[in-house]
Amino acid sequence: MARLSAMTACDTAFRVAARRYFGDLTVNHVAACQGDPEALHQMRIALTRLRTAISFFSPMVADARRTQIRAELKWLNTALGVVRDLDVAIERLKATGKGRPSETLRSWEAERAARHRQLARALRSPRYRRLVKGTSDWIENGPWSVKGGKPAGRERACPVGAYSVAKLARWQNRLLKKCQKLPHMSEKKRHRLRLMNKKLCYSIEFFAELFPDRKSSRQPAALKVLRKAQKSLGQLNDDAKGRSLANALQGDGGRPARPLRPRRREKRLLRTASAAYRKLAALKPIGRLT
Repeated sequence: MARLSAMTACDTAFRVAARRYFGDLTVNHVAACQGDPEALHQMRIALTRLRTAISFFSPMVADARRTQIRAELKWLNTALGVVRDLDVAIERLKATGKGRPSETLRSWEAERAARHRQLARALRSPRYRRLVKGTSDWIENGPWSVKGGKPAGRERACPVGAYSVAKLARWQNRLLKKCQKLPHMSEKKRHRLRLMNKKLCYSIEFFAELFPDRKSSRQPAALKVLRKAQKSLGQLNDDAKGRSLANALQGDGGRPARPLRPRRREKRLLRTASAAYRKLAALKPIGRLT
């Protein structure tokens, strides 16, 4: 990634981030089509990072084409997510499935194979090719980059250092407000909180590279606690996905064992995440670079 400074304009910083993540997405395309679980996983990570960059630099990149771009990226994320969820469920079933009937694992793997065939068709489709070309063109020369008017010009020219300070602080405050209800959240709301947490992590990681010489940055400490919360929320999400997939397969006539987890595990994971958020709240705003 090109070395940026706090004085780099926001339009340049956005392009640097978006190009990097878009490149990570497309470089894994062939292997993902061939069924490589790790390549699929890396595509999904890159896609989430790209979507985060678009969100982070909003409203600067808001234009007539952004809505369509975001819709197509969401479509791709859903297509990748279906197979990735099965990969995770199968890995956990193998790790915890000692003594389970072999037909259980075979039923999950058969479903994975069928879903991957659907994904491969999507990744080789004209729609995917249009997505790649359209997104690349939009990053480089979208209407946002030439939008007229002084406000739009100021947004593009704003130093990314100053912009990131305000944006990261707002995202931190929003996350801390939402996480107060974590112990009583539904699975759906907990999933949304996890996504907020992930977006904040990815944004901090980008700016950690942007300002690698700032020794007194608050960001490493914030990342540590956010990753701890992310791990717990991710395990809770995997549990929920596993139950959902098991129910779906049973509904289709399969005989998979339900990967249920005891209530005490859920309580432990919620306590860990809540403790991490309390530590985050005790830190100074993570947008501060000194």
